[in-house]
Amino acid sequence: MKTIKFNKTECGVDFLLNVLSSEEVGEAYLSQRLFNTDYFEIVFIKKGSGQLTLNYKKIKIKDNSIVFISPFQKRQWNLNAEHLDFTLLVFREEFLNDFFSDKLFTYRLSYFYQLEFPLQMDVKNESLERYCMLLSEIKTELLKTRLDSVHIIRSLIYYLLQKLNRQYSEKHQLSITKHENNYGFQFKQLIETHIEKKQRISDYTELLGISRITLNKSVKEQFNVTSTHLLKQRLLIEIKDYLIYSEMTVAQIADKLNFSEPNHLMRFFKSQTGMTTSEFLDDYQNGIIS
Repeated sequence: MKTIKFNKTECGVDFLLNVLSSEEVGEAYLSQRLFNTDYFEIVFIKKGSGQLTLNYKKIKIKDNSIVFISPFQKRQWNLNAEHLDFTLLVFREEFLNDFFSDKLFTYRLSYFYQLEFPLQMDVKNESLERYCMLLSEIKTELLKTRLDSVHIIRSLIYYLLQKLNRQYSEKHQLSITKHENNYGFQFKQLIETHIEKKQRISDYTELLGISRITLNKSVKEQFNVTSTHLLKQRLLIEIKDYLIYSEMTVAQIADKLNFSEPNHLMRFFKSQTGMTTSEFLDDYQNGIIS
């Protein structure tokens, strides 16, 4: 599977951020090949039909919608080329974190690294038009750079991402209030980094230097789920990805994910999904799971 890396030379300035039209990136989105990227993508779809398989979930592509994709999520586009008009915002995580002097910035956005809710959001036509106007302004500053372009881009991208966050959070009744601490966001960041080797809450409380009660309270406030639930859901996604996209056996996956033996992985999978790994793969391959 190919990993597409961010190419900063496409911009007029040395930013790890870009705005692209469907005409500029059409090949990757029409080839139906499986790939991932080392950057974030937000796809603003004015017109579109077809399907996106993102990790193992199938998303129906439709007009006036937005799709949120985090780095290294496996995706396969199956789009109708005759009915396609979208704008793509892409950026590297470290760029935004440095840009806003906040190493947890992307983790504060509800639609990235999202485990509970859809990675697509329907929007009204007028809202999508406003978002695309902002993207157009960002693109202009990237291509025709002036001394104050960095400040304008910073304000535009911050406004855009936060407006999307508000809309997404309101839709799914997620909190966007400022909390006393960042433990929930730090926990989410650590999961993305260590999920293959650390699957116990105690692993993360040790890394954070806090108690299990403190962590669970913070995660509950910020994501409305328990820390255990969040960790199990992330581990489940990792297992499903290996089952679908690799040629590894269950025993090899168990070893890769630090299970002491394959039976432990299979029991975990059955408890979370209600089916065995073989049943899951059969249902997925037969199009029963979407």
